[in-house]
Amino acid sequence: MAVKADGVDASMEKKKVFIGYDRSEHLAYVVCRKSMLSRASIPLEIIPLRQEALRAAGLYWRFRGPKQSNEFTYSRFLVPALCGYQGAALFVDSDFLFLADVAELFALRDPFYSVQCVHHDHRPPEQEKMGGAVQMRYERKNWTSLMLLNCSHPDVTNRLSVDDVNAQSGAYLLQMQWTIDEFIGKLPEQWNVLSGYTSCDNPKAIHFTSGIKMIHGERFPYNEQHDKLWEKEYAA
Repeated sequence: MAVKADGVDASMEKKKVFIGYDRSEHLAYVVCRKSMLSRASIPLEIIPLRQEALRAAGLYWRFRGPKQSNEFTYSRFLVPALCGYQGAALFVDSDFLFLADVAELFALRDPFYSVQCVHHDHRPPEQEKMGGAVQMRYERKNWTSLMLLNCSHPDVTNRLSVDDVNAQSGAYLLQMQWTIDEFIGKLPEQWNVLSGYTSCDNPKAIHFTSGIKMIHGERFPYNEQHDKLWEKEYAA
């Protein structure tokens, strides 16, 4: 049993999970949160990244530009600041469906890395995605859609300040230019299966990056089996 200096069982501490929140996709957040909690064997503190709350707290002030497909495109990088630059935290987009115990994901944490994620080579051919948003193409696309962050790593504390999150370019943030390649650890692809793009026999977390049928309507590409799993979770 891991015990902290104050005698508390460290394994019983709540793991911090931040879920991106967009007011137009509230249902996605609800299902993502539900799917995670219903399978978790560890205590979780799940926090929605609500942009209006971050602005009211003076933590987020940048304008939303045409390249931002949702309200948490850049605010996700405030997670270390929200954790006081201490410990580990998970960030995940709201359009995820979890099919496995997130304890398995936290068990993969390696303090050597500043961040751990699935290293996709995602080059979508279509021009639009969910809700008619522009389908942007850039290096390391979808790497930051699920991140296990080491909030106390020097690259994080020195290069992801609140000012950095509000002033740095999208490339700096989303392409992880705030850390060096050596400190970007790999997570198994099962934890970020891109629905309609990624072939995986045993997904642990499905990412509906092209949209969720019940929210965004018909879209391409899609995976009918994944759609049914999301709808089942919603109805349960």
